[in-house]
Amino acid sequence: KRILKDLDRLMSCPQRPWIEIDADKISENIFEWEFFIVGAPSTIYENERFLLRFKFSKKYPFEAPIVVFVPPYLPIHPHVYSNGHICLSILNDEWTPSYSVESVCISILSMLSSCKEKAPPPGDSLYVATAPKEPSKTGWVYHETEEAISTVKKIIDGAIVIVELM
Repeated sequence: KRILKDLDRLMSCPQRPWIEIDADKISENIFEWEFFIVGAPSTIYENERFLLRFKFSKKYPFEAPIVVFVPPYLPIHPHVYSNGHICLSILNDEWTPSYSVESVCISILSMLSSCKEKAPPPGDSLYVATAPKEPSKTGWVYHETEEAISTVKKIIDGAIVIVELM
């Protein structure tokens, strides 16, 4: 299965110090994973740990996983709501089966790394009070900045990773 390939890829590469994953926890339920990602060096989230939860349907990778941050281990970020929901297009409308758990994590790290100021999203309280349980049921409106649209260069463990956001 594709889920097992994604897990094997994450577990077999020690060059991903920005992911802290416990295979024993994941083996308890292969369709729901929790693991920490670590803020990239030289960013406002440097060395901060955030807990992500991935929930996979049996249709994965043809259907996007549900990905949320788990409170209280979530960043204060304009695209991360206090209930853990993440406003990121590849988790919804722009999902394709070519994405993997690793590529989703890289996109989330790029989103965090491009942030210049820790601030909650506008309307956070209202959204949290009225949001559906699953973020995939939210009718997201994406507000891309020029910086996010351009190529984002990130330093992760001394290597430069280039991610195209559009």
